[in-house]
Amino acid sequence: QVQLVESGGGLVEAGGSLRLSCAVSGLTFSSYAMGWFRQAPGKEREFVTGISGSGSYTLYADSVKGRFTISRDNAKNTVYLQMNSLTPEDTAVYYCAADRRPYLATMDRLAYDYWGQGTQVTVSS
Repeated sequence: QVQLVESGGGLVEAGGSLRLSCAVSGLTFSSYAMGWFRQAPGKEREFVTGISGSGSYTLYADSVKGRFTISRDNAKNTVYLQMNSLTPEDTAVYYCAADRRPYLATMDRLAYDYWGQGTQVTVSS
């Protein structure tokens, strides 16, 4: 079956960095666009960034542009999220998701077919 497993979350001070990974199995990884979403307590799940199946197209939420970078390694079936200059507002559970349409990344969470279980990121002030 399809599995998406996030890792790399944790506690970091404001201004610090974290790198999240999402290992994917059970599907043809390069045929799926991938996205990262996050959900803070009491808030809706929101789009963070996405990447096309080939890795040639990326999309970022305005709140993370210039600080976060998404990448993927299709040989390793893994997508990454490098997060720099973290602030307490970045505190959330971070989820990776797979969209069977590989050509573009979308902000629409309803478009994603598979989800991971999430990894907690906590940024202290």
